[in-house]
Amino acid sequence: MKVEQIYTGCLAQGAYYIESNNEVAIIDPLRDVSPYIERAKKDKAKIKYIFETHFHADFVSGHITLAKETSAPIIYGPKANPSFNAIIAKDKQSFKLGKVTITVLHTPGHTLESSVFLLKDENGKDHAIFTGDTLFLGDVGRPDLAQKATDLTKEDLAGLLFESLRNKILPLADDVIVYPAHGAGSACGKNLSKETTDTLGNQKKTNYALRKNMSKDEFIKEVTDGLLPPPKYFPANVKMNKEGYEDFDQILKRSTKALSPVEFEFLANETEALILDVRYQNDYVNGHIPRSIFIGLDGTFAPWVGALIADVKQPILLVAPLGREEEAIERLSRVGFDNVLGYLKGSFLSWKSIGNEFDIVVSIEAEKLKNIQNSFEEISVFDVRKSSEFLSEHMIGAKNSPLEYLNDYLNNFPLNKTFYLHCAGGYRSIIAASILKSRGIHNLIDIRGGFKAIKLAEIEVSKYICPSKL
Repeated sequence: MKVEQIYTGCLAQGAYYIESNNEVAIIDPLRDVSPYIERAKKDKAKIKYIFETHFHADFVSGHITLAKETSAPIIYGPKANPSFNAIIAKDKQSFKLGKVTITVLHTPGHTLESSVFLLKDENGKDHAIFTGDTLFLGDVGRPDLAQKATDLTKEDLAGLLFESLRNKILPLADDVIVYPAHGAGSACGKNLSKETTDTLGNQKKTNYALRKNMSKDEFIKEVTDGLLPPPKYFPANVKMNKEGYEDFDQILKRSTKALSPVEFEFLANETEALILDVRYQNDYVNGHIPRSIFIGLDGTFAPWVGALIADVKQPILLVAPLGREEEAIERLSRVGFDNVLGYLKGSFLSWKSIGNEFDIVVSIEAEKLKNIQNSFEEISVFDVRKSSEFLSEHMIGAKNSPLEYLNDYLNNFPLNKTFYLHCAGGYRSIIAASILKSRGIHNLIDIRGGFKAIKLAEIEVSKYICPSKL
């Protein structure tokens, strides 16, 4: 028996490859299915089953394409109602895979169809659970995403999740391995661990939601407390996963159009396409197409695209690093952004080489900012980190305008006075700068290196003090 976690850091997502006696099951595959097919070929094995823990909201799964390519059936737990052919398993129904079995445990709460898959080894011993978004390491799945599809409140769904965990998961042995669908960085939970696997026994000790003697009311309150609004692209991804989507190969073929600067500019002017610059942030700072939006491939690219671009059908023109154009198209498609019209051939250098207008982002070193402060000049600083990061520690006098809700703070930015932006290290503040500049707000200066540089420069900061320590 082989169990392989195929983890995609950008999405903080784990897909799983299970092989026994030349038969393979794939759990929660990503949209580009070629890695799973190639992996099975390497093992001289056949993909027999495709298991989906639920209708995913944060990425487009590869289940439909993989089923088409391999003839393997797609398997959901009870209450699923997809628009395509699938096996809707009964609770505790088992599927034979070589010398092992995979049993469906229906665990409603995150969504009504959410299920955990229990892997039993050749001897029938419980070996691992693939928990989807029911159980994470350090957290459980948020219970508010399925509200609109049901008549249930988030409190109702949290109550179902409490029962699912107590009746289906906690009775399992402590040595059972937990393989979740997501880790830290996912918007599907609020307190996910950076680790990607653990034992159930350790989770029973460390996961707040599995606490002993926890009442149902306590669970509901703690799980629903502090939930931030989900990213706007989530409903569109659920719809695609439930109703179907175009194969990635077709999207790649349609989208990989190399456009000359003249063609690129013409399309930008004649369509409502968004110019998305996915190069490294310092390259964008030093020169970019006016009104283009920066979201760099070398950060948590896909989730930020989903959080900041409202419509997955938005036409997009790409400015990508040379040789990484297909990578950008693939990573956009993982979150359902399939309408790429093409990319700038030769990247930004080709735009600049023919004398086209370009823009920059003005930056300042933290040490220089400290000197300005010491001259008693009044300055405005906007911190675009998450509110939790800001509350933990922030520059004295800074205002918090979290990147994911930047549009809600637009009226707070001064129009006739220079202000400063920063995040933790520089990635998010450049995204924020690009959005503000695209809206005509140019009187900004980025603090290079972000809050890390601010602390190194020994600029005075305010730290959160736990009330229990006062």
